[in-house]
Amino acid sequence: MTLLQDVEASQLRKDLPKFNVGDTVRVFSRIKEGEKERVQYFEGIVIGFHRNGIATTFKVRKESYGVGVERTYPIHSPLIEKIEVKKRGDVRRAKLFYLRGVSGKKARIREKKDWLSKKGVVVPSEGVVESLIEEVAAGEVAVEEVVAEEVATEEVAAEVAAEEIVTEEVAVEESQVEEPQAEESQAEESKE
Repeated sequence: MTLLQDVEASQLRKDLPKFNVGDTVRVFSRIKEGEKERVQYFEGIVIGFHRNGIATTFKVRKESYGVGVERTYPIHSPLIEKIEVKKRGDVRRAKLFYLRGVSGKKARIREKKDWLSKKGVVVPSEGVVESLIEEVAAGEVAVEEVVAEEVATEEVAAEVAAEEIVTEEVAVEESQVEEPQAEESQAEESKE
């Protein structure tokens, strides 16, 4: 690698999610106003990429009050705080510039579905499995605590059940003792 390629490789961002043309994304960008800095998001459909190494850009389009608004963002810019993918679009083109000429229902894009889910097999979409794994990894301590609580409650339930059995046995013994006494008292009453 040349020196220039080394410098470019060090500037590439790897923390952004993968997204394609047709996806609805929310781009959070840092904006400086005087001395203040704030984060503002722009949500729309990705209508194209211009791939050129570190200078790669993508265009996001949305309609605001009936007027089309497009913004071009450099993907490796440090001014981009983060990018959230809201929906995956099912398109068969590399550029969606035809959206500039249509509005309303004609500008809708189908949401991408896995072909296995159409056949009745439940398949999680991209990123879902990773997020579940992260939640489980973060919640392993909580899961262990819940299991410990369940074991403790099972032990308490077993003790309570044992006490109930003992009390039932005592009640049965007492009822057996009371039955002969009741028979004796009935016999005395019948004699009188």
